[in-house]
Amino acid sequence: MADKRPYWERKSLVEMTEAEWEGLCDGCGRCCSIKLEDAETGQIDDTDVACKLFDARRCCCRDYANRQRRVPDCVKLTPDKASQIAWMPRSCAYRLLAEGEKLYWWHPLVSGDPESVHAAGISVRGRVVDERNVPDAELQDHIVYWPHPDEPA
Repeated sequence: MADKRPYWERKSLVEMTEAEWEGLCDGCGRCCSIKLEDAETGQIDDTDVACKLFDARRCCCRDYANRQRRVPDCVKLTPDKASQIAWMPRSCAYRLLAEGEKLYWWHPLVSGDPESVHAAGISVRGRVVDERNVPDAELQDHIVYWPHPDEPA
């Protein structure tokens, strides 16, 4: 009898095909906002300043295939790194699954609607500015707290 659970519930991250792996992205865009780390405490703060390649309207990278060449500090997420990168959003599907958690109700794979992440207020759509418009010296003035969802589906 075939296992009818969705692929993200029956496969580990390393077992997923490239398409399945990419399908885990909920399109929130939180990982594309600039992060600031306090050198003394290690605390990481989000900002409302997004990478120059981030399309804030569509909530995705404008040049995903070439992002690492164009933005050298862009991190390629892998199954190994999914639970180890401290700045990954706690709501991120990659992080949740790597840590043995379930996806949230608003995740498009669960809801069946790619707009649910935006309707739930999880995404950065319409809430970020392009890094080219913010001098590094002003990044501290752009620290924000992104809301965290209450419970998984």
